Parts: sequence; structure tokens; C-alpha cells
Amino acid sequence: MNKQIYNILLADDDEDDCSFFEEALDELSLATTLVTVNDGVQLMDFLADKSGNDLPDILFLDLNMPRKNGSECLTEIRQIEKLKDFPIVIFSTSLDSEIVDVMYDKDATYYIRKPGDFSKLKSVIENALITASENNFKKPARAHFIIQP
Repeated sequence: MNKQIYNILLADDDEDDCSFFEEALDELSLATTLVTVNDGVQLMDFLADKSGNDLPDILFLDLNMPRKNGSECLTEIRQIEKLKDFPIVIFSTSLDSEIVDVMYDKDATYYIRKPGDFSKLKSVIENALITASENNFKKPARAHFIIQP
């Protein structure tokens, strides 16, 4: 199932990371739209205002944000009935195996370590969108949880 347009939500407090993410999307051959929120409180407010049909296709969620971190948001999101199956890609600088395991157990859909290299960033975002789409935006087995560039 390849979508025509991917409607993406990015929750990240780092302005540079948000800019690089947007630039990477602009250079992909995939059609995308992007909405950005800068902390967990903004994220939860944004999602609360959306109905089921109005939700983005996928959320890229940074773990280290002010006011409410990504882990807290993930827990809250999974407790909301309309968001139980909402595709969430953890997008973090950390690749600590304990954190990855916790995110998997909390029902994140995929996990990506933010690459420092722009071409790898483009590649990993594209891989995440295509992989998620091909998998009908469902959580994979643990062995396929981490998406590499």
C-alpha cells in the first residue's frame, strides 16, 4: 500500500533538527506534508484537536523535549482510544538498547536513531515512510523495530 501523500507530524524541540527534517522531506521523491510541534504539551494539544479522519498518517516523536518528553507522550497517546493504533516513530539521538526496548514495550511503531549526516537522514526518513506504509502502519516484530538509513 503506497500512499499518494504522507501527512507527517514531527514533535521535536530542536529547531535545527526540525529544519533538517523538513529539508530532507523536500528532497525525497515522496509527496509529503509536514506539521511540526515543539514540545510534548503542544503535541498532546494538537492530537486532542484532531478527529480520527483528520489525524496525520504518522508521527515522528523525539524523546527529549521540554514540558513533556516523548516517552510520557507515547504513554498518554496509547491510552486514548482513537490513537491506540496511531503510527509513532521514535526519532531520537539515543540508541540505548534499554530505551529501545521500553519504547517497543510502550507500543511505538518504529525506532530511528537521528543520523548526523544529511544523506542518511533522507534515507532513514524515506525508509521509515515506505516500510511503515508497506506494513500498513502496524508495529513489526521486535527484530524489525529499528529502521536504519
